[in-house]
Amino acid sequence: MFKQLKSDESGLTLIELTIVIVILGILAAVIAPRVMNAPQKANVAKAQTEISGIKTALEQYNLATGEYPTTEQGLNALWRAPSPAPPNWDGPYIDSPNFVDPWGNPYVYRHPGTHYGYQYDLYSMGKDGKVGGTELDSDITNWVEESTAAY
Repeated sequence: MFKQLKSDESGLTLIELTIVIVILGILAAVIAPRVMNAPQKANVAKAQTEISGIKTALEQYNLATGEYPTTEQGLNALWRAPSPAPPNWDGPYIDSPNFVDPWGNPYVYRHPGTHYGYQYDLYSMGKDGKVGGTELDSDITNWVEESTAAY
């Protein structure tokens, strides 16, 4: 009924076990960075979506009042009428007064803008909370950076 194992019939050899461990290590090294960065990539996408929504609200504000809120009035002018209230203000232009990016930093708004072709600057400083940065730390903006490289 039960077959007894002979001494030369062992389970896995040390080489086979080592190969399996190496393969698992390679898989972990390839998959782990993708899984670890997924929440940060989601935060970048959320910030892009929120900036797009704020841009829409700013355009509605501009259409109604004929101007954008000043830097001093800020994004709160989309939620409550600034003082003094501009003529034809018929807000609120946004669903909730949450002007904080996914990393807990306030969105930066400036009018007039400093980038050619844009009436205002609206941006998040990204994960690091500092101007500039690369990859996940880069700023999320309403403007498009023009490349000066020759083609």
